[in-house]
Amino acid sequence: MAKPGCIFCAIVAGDAPSRQIYEDEHTLAFLDINPITVGHSLVIPKRHATDIHEMTGDDMAAVSRSSKVVAELLVDRLRADGVNLLHATGQAAWQTVFHFHMHVMPRVSGDMPFPFPHRGASEEHLQEVFRTVTG
Repeated sequence: MAKPGCIFCAIVAGDAPSRQIYEDEHTLAFLDINPITVGHSLVIPKRHATDIHEMTGDDMAAVSRSSKVVAELLVDRLRADGVNLLHATGQAAWQTVFHFHMHVMPRVSGDMPFPFPHRGASEEHLQEVFRTVTG
């Protein structure tokens, strides 16, 4: 079901422009209008879900399958050396459009530095997090 005011729902409905590169029964993929890399694309479920918490298992599986197809297409056609898949849920994770989407970013060796610092963790810290997560 479309959500009023959602730009990605408008794209699915054909009411907003996009450069679609893949579509199946459950998903749509199109070029990102603010690309990080050449060919940076978004894969979305056609059914509105704000974030990963609202995604059904079936829609999550469909987005995953389509992300693989799009990644292979982009790597092949753009002759990329690799690909990043990225999803963000919530403002703290940099989500800016509140319709679930998977970023598919073709990469060429040396195109940009690794964006996240590796912080390291002590064995004690890892054990504490493990106990918290596994209950």
